[in-house]
Amino acid sequence: MKASKISHRNEYRIKVDFPFDRQNVQKIRQIPDAKWSESKNSWHIPYSKTAFEMLRVIFPEVEYIKKNTPESPFVFAIIDKPDLQTETATAIKQHGHKKSHNLKHTAVFILVCGKNIAVKIPKNELDTQFILSLRYSRWDKKKWCWIVPNYSRNLDLLKKYFNDRITELVIQDQPEIPINIGERRIIGKNDLLIIKTGGGRLKLIFGCNKELTKTIKTMPYCTWDQQQKSWNIPFAEKFFNEIKVLAAVLKLNILYEEEAKGESIISRVSKFDIPNYKSCPDEYIFKLKELRYSANTIKTYTGLFEEFINHYNAIETQDIGESMITDFLRYLVIERKVSSSYQNQAINAVKFYYERVLGGQRKIYLVDRPREEKTLPTVLNEKEITELLNVTINIKHKTILMLCYSAGLRLSELTNVKLKDIDSGRMQIRVEQAKGNKDRYSILSTNLLVVLKKYINDYNPKIWLFEGVGGVQYSKRTIQLIMQASVKKAGIIKKVSVHSLRHSFATHLLEGGTDLRYIQSLLGHSSSKTTEIYTHITTKGFDQIKSPLDKLNIF
Repeated sequence: MKASKISHRNEYRIKVDFPFDRQNVQKIRQIPDAKWSESKNSWHIPYSKTAFEMLRVIFPEVEYIKKNTPESPFVFAIIDKPDLQTETATAIKQHGHKKSHNLKHTAVFILVCGKNIAVKIPKNELDTQFILSLRYSRWDKKKWCWIVPNYSRNLDLLKKYFNDRITELVIQDQPEIPINIGERRIIGKNDLLIIKTGGGRLKLIFGCNKELTKTIKTMPYCTWDQQQKSWNIPFAEKFFNEIKVLAAVLKLNILYEEEAKGESIISRVSKFDIPNYKSCPDEYIFKLKELRYSANTIKTYTGLFEEFINHYNAIETQDIGESMITDFLRYLVIERKVSSSYQNQAINAVKFYYERVLGGQRKIYLVDRPREEKTLPTVLNEKEITELLNVTINIKHKTILMLCYSAGLRLSELTNVKLKDIDSGRMQIRVEQAKGNKDRYSILSTNLLVVLKKYINDYNPKIWLFEGVGGVQYSKRTIQLIMQASVKKAGIIKKVSVHSLRHSFATHLLEGGTDLRYIQSLLGHSSSKTTEIYTHITTKGFDQIKSPLDKLNIF
């Protein structure tokens, strides 16, 4: 095995040459940003000290080949530049007064809350340059304002620059949110604490280490928790091994723990809990329908908004102020301990009423929207799928599970399939008005068609492919119970659901060689980034489209 310095796509890389071996390929993939180059016909890794040391740990026999060109040493210097914010602000302001004399007539709104300063200004190039001169300032497209860190002299600089253009300056108190109650942990500078959470993620707590931080940032769905000062990544053996190898190179002491189950959360208030329970206003529901929101979204928004207005049951909805809205959103996090997705939906439901129903201006609520803690999907292997289908004796139940797996359908799509949507001539299934009100086609498996004909002959459905008593549409809950019963009979210990069959469909297609673009089309994903998550589950190459159900011996 030989390593050498190369220039690839305008950057230096370390080329690693070795005879093809599947085990070596799996090992080199443990190095962050390791890639295969068709043009170089070899693997290459970043040209850095850390990457090279990881290579030597994984492959002790590697030989570094020096070329005639001078080698650049692995030097990482941090240049601490002087803070030029004051000079930049003064220069921009002076330049602005020379070029534009009417800036003083443009209104500026500033809201200070905790560690953030929200600045709402009319669109202006000079003002934008000034905001960007403040370190770590950013544009928040959801709150429609600039967010500036509230430290150093940023607030003073903002006051000095905008001066009499500031029409409103609000300073809110932001209480500290108790995240963990208990013993205080002290992590040494050479320690790496890894905590596996109940949500299927890894929480990483360590001192200042730029190489480890850089590696974590390359992993999908990594998030930084400002409150707990920790990094969070999805749990996967691949990522866990990468962290362990890098920790060994950096000589860090790994402390591994598993998070204990937390306390039960407070349930949502219902109409049976309080007198004079307020229902969602009719105009709220009418507006949702007018804008053609899906039935699921209408149901979700209605329930969330009812929870909000009944949190202030004694107060008229129109009298609820912005500070009360902020308090409610904090109540969801601190006391109800809701998930990040639930919190985001609650924010959207409340904003919809004040901004779309009442037609008010876009509001700024400085309760940061949490990043969704995405986890890698759980998939069943082909053997587990075979066992799952073989233990499902009822022909109707077996057809339901086979269709879900062979076409990668969502639960709602499965119940909405009609007889007319099955096209045996073209071997396609039409999926109408799926998520996002989009139509698409998925593949019809040859093995499924055999079972499907027998099922239709036995049950004789009229409109819906799967019908309940009286010809009504089959319920989602019934399908979930069918899946649970079959999983239990098959002895599968993984925590899976009906949606896991969709994840398994995509993963097995990828492992069978199907191009990612075709999988995206079959699943109905708007963005390829959504489909790319399956590349973190499988490592096999691509070939051609074929339904994974056709490879199973289920008869």
